Amino acid sequence: MADKQTEDWTPKTELGKEVAEGKITSVEEIFQQGRKIMEPEIVDILLPNLDHELILIGGSPGKGGGIRRTPAKRTAKMHKSGRKYKMTAFAVIGNKNGYAGVGKGQATGSGAFRTAIQKSIKNSKLNIIPVMRGCGSWECECASPHSIPTEIEGKSGSVRIRLKPAPRGAGLVVSDEVKKLMELAGIEDCWAKTFGETRTRINLLKSVYNAFKKLNQLKIKEEFKEKSGATVGEE
Repeated sequence: MADKQTEDWTPKTELGKEVAEGKITSVEEIFQQGRKIMEPEIVDILLPNLDHELILIGGSPGKGGGIRRTPAKRTAKMHKSGRKYKMTAFAVIGNKNGYAGVGKGQATGSGAFRTAIQKSIKNSKLNIIPVMRGCGSWECECASPHSIPTEIEGKSGSVRIRLKPAPRGAGLVVSDEVKKLMELAGIEDCWAKTFGETRTRINLLKSVYNAFKKLNQLKIKEEFKEKSGATVGEE
C-alpha cells in the first residue's frame, strides 16, 4: 500500500525518519533492535505487499430470523440530545509470509463506518509482529514452515485457544475468522482447540495473536530448530 499517502508522509518519530532516509530497509531490523512502530507508514514502506481482512464482529437481523454478520458493530449510548451511535471494526493484516497484526478501530458521527475500518487497519499495522512457523508435527517432520513448530496456547479475556502443529495437507482446522489471520500469517496447516466465550470474536482473534507472541518468546534449541525448520518472519 505504498501509495501517494506514503509519498506525502512526513515522519514524526526517529524510527520513521530512519526508514524514510533509507537507513532501515527491512522490518526485521526493527524487531531485532526491539523498537516500537508508531507510524503505519513505516509498515507500508517496509512491507508493501500486505493484505487485510475484516472480522465479522457485528450483526443485523436477517430475513426469516437469524443474524446477518457485518464487519462493524454498532452500539448506542443515551445522551440528553438523544442516542449517540458508535461503530467498532476489527481488522487483521499480514503478508502471507511470516508477518501478521490485529487492530481495533472505533468512530462516531457521520462516516463512522468507514472511519472505524480505516482506524482498525491502521492499528493492525502498528501491532504487526513476526510469526514463528515450522513443522512440529511428528506425522510430517518435513522441516518446512507450513505450520507451527510446537503446541502453544494464547489467551484474551475469557477466551483461550490451543494451537497444535498439523501435518502438511491437513489444512487449517479452525473457525473461519481465525483462518483469516492464519492465512495472512502464512500458516497453511494447524489444529486448534478453543475454550471460553468464543462468540466474542475480538477476544478469539486476540488470543491467536497472543499465541503468536508467545511463540516468538520461546527459547528453542538449535537441534529442534533445525529439525522443525522453525523460522521467524519471512523465509
